[in-house]
Amino acid sequence: MPELPEVETVRRGLEPVLVDAHFERVEQRRANLRFEFPESFVERLSGQRMLSLERRAKYLLGFLESGEVLIMHLGMSGRFTISRAGANARKPGEFLNEAGKTSRHDHVVFSMSNGATVTYNDARRFGFMMLAQADALGDHKLIRNLGVEPLGEDLSPPYLAERCAGKKTSLKAALLDQRIVAGLGNIYVCEALYRAGLSPKCAAGVLARASGAPSQRAAKLVPEIKAVLEDAIEAGGSSLRDYHAPEGDLGYFQHSFAVYGREGLECARAGCGGTIRRIVQGGRSTFYCPRCQH
Repeated sequence: MPELPEVETVRRGLEPVLVDAHFERVEQRRANLRFEFPESFVERLSGQRMLSLERRAKYLLGFLESGEVLIMHLGMSGRFTISRAGANARKPGEFLNEAGKTSRHDHVVFSMSNGATVTYNDARRFGFMMLAQADALGDHKLIRNLGVEPLGEDLSPPYLAERCAGKKTSLKAALLDQRIVAGLGNIYVCEALYRAGLSPKCAAGVLARASGAPSQRAAKLVPEIKAVLEDAIEAGGSSLRDYHAPEGDLGYFQHSFAVYGREGLECARAGCGGTIRRIVQGGRSTFYCPRCQH
């Protein structure tokens, strides 16, 4: 499933063609994806201008002139592609591999007033689109229980200490809890913990002192979470099997993974000499170095 950097990369790719443009034509080619499309989905979008395109956790949020918000989630294999009118037009799916190759999985097509065509392709149909009122978005069932954004100022050592104090669940499980930090996923949690030198197996409570103040571990972890996400966004995402950016460009951060997918390889930290190990936590693969992550 695409993680936060991939979703942010998609947002940045879609923003120039969606924002300030009108939906001249909307094609809905099936009744449902993961969920049924909203009632009168085509009619509610047609003719509307998108005012802004934002991201909350792993959701794309298109704010419309009507006062509604188009909520979009990529699921496991969903992706958008952009084609433009003229000699340099790119056919939807031209850059896609595996699940995105065939047009029979093109389920939604937006024809925009600026000449761009945005196609949503989703072979597994785990993605979805919803419409909600912008002034009630904070109370929406998908949004209301989300924690802070990891790239925002709200994610701080004191915040993590407060949310994790006394928790016996693993540090990795706590970071994957969307009620604590919104949008963090398996890959980047593994990478952030490695950068901070923290074991994914230790109890989340280590982030707080007995007094409730943040521990040194919390102080080390927060900047590494932000740094690994920023590095991945800068590189264009991780480009794992079912992910491509809207214009078809590959992300390259996967070539910089320090632990993820490197089971049995030597730790890249200078002077460590450890071997990357894989364990399973909560049904997810965890990669870490047992020698330098404590």
